[in-house]
Amino acid sequence: MINTQIARSVRSPRTYKLLMLMVIGGVMGCTSNEDQSKKTEEKLAVPVVRLTRQPTTLQREYVSSLEAIRNVEVRARVSGFLEKIHVDEGQGVRKGQLLFTLNKAEYNAEADRARATLKSAMASEKTAAVEVERVKMLVDKKIISPSELQLAKAKLESARAQIDEARSALAKANLHLAHTNIRAPFDGVINRIPFKMGSLIEEGTLLTMVSDLHEVFAYFDVSEKEYLDFLKKNRNLVGKGGQAVEMVLADASVYPQKGRIETMETIFDEESGTISLRARFPNPQRLLKHGSSGIIRLDNFMSDALLVPQRAVFEIQDKNYVYVVDAANRVKSKSFVPQSRVGKYYIVKSGLQPGERVVYEGIQNVKDGMQIIPRSTPGKGDQAEEVAKN
Repeated sequence: MINTQIARSVRSPRTYKLLMLMVIGGVMGCTSNEDQSKKTEEKLAVPVVRLTRQPTTLQREYVSSLEAIRNVEVRARVSGFLEKIHVDEGQGVRKGQLLFTLNKAEYNAEADRARATLKSAMASEKTAAVEVERVKMLVDKKIISPSELQLAKAKLESARAQIDEARSALAKANLHLAHTNIRAPFDGVINRIPFKMGSLIEEGTLLTMVSDLHEVFAYFDVSEKEYLDFLKKNRNLVGKGGQAVEMVLADASVYPQKGRIETMETIFDEESGTISLRARFPNPQRLLKHGSSGIIRLDNFMSDALLVPQRAVFEIQDKNYVYVVDAANRVKSKSFVPQSRVGKYYIVKSGLQPGERVVYEGIQNVKDGMQIIPRSTPGKGDQAEEVAKN
């Protein structure tokens, strides 16, 4: 009976409309709740940092060429056959150590000939001296004219000149003989030896090179702007208290010994607009070689650099952007110009200001206009900050 009454009530138009309104309202309410839930779910929790100015050291790198502090060509000063090689390539030598010996036979003969000529000249000088005394006695007795005495004295002077000439020839012959022994000009290391024993060596032939490698020079070029920047930060850029530098080797390892800038050229290169500086590096293990290369790292201290994390940056058409978070926690892309990169940070030249908040991680998940839930970035030092609360 009751069911029959309910069925009749539902059939009435008024009751039917009321039920339909209730159903539609319920459906709309569910949909509204779902939309609200989706909106809430779309808010991402994103790490954010606040940009601050901090002291930092900017490292600039320059390609350098290395040279031994002394690198001398060892050349033959006389010609002859290479009779003996006393050293090997890469061997360390001491100043004055015998390196090569040329055949001495020709120069021994030359020296013997010069000695004989000297003896002959000395004998002629004695004969001329005796003749002067004899003629002088005859002139005193007025047996011969005084002109004969003058002639005898002239012959004596000529004989003495021949002695000087013979002595000079002997000294030259002895020098040639000494030059058949080729010695190290200073302590150093022998480089390549292109000849073998028995080779015919001409005067002036390059036999090898000796390098003094206990220290090396590193030459590198800086632009005029960089040069002026360095001078502003460090008046003692060069000299005894010159700025310390480090060097990166070809295998990307850092050379363990620090170098120091000690001099620079006085003229800028007109074509490149650079000036060359020279740093000196200790080389106790002889690791650095003449003719090799390296990368010079020069520190430039900045007391108030504005840093932005590298992972917060993305590029569009060769421009650098970050997502800046406004007061309503909405993100907006903003371009900036970096000055340089230090470790995992960019130093900002222009485009960003201290105090601005930027998305630190997850930039691929956000887009312009999106509202986010900022959260702190633990372990990022002073730049990590909880910048907003939901």
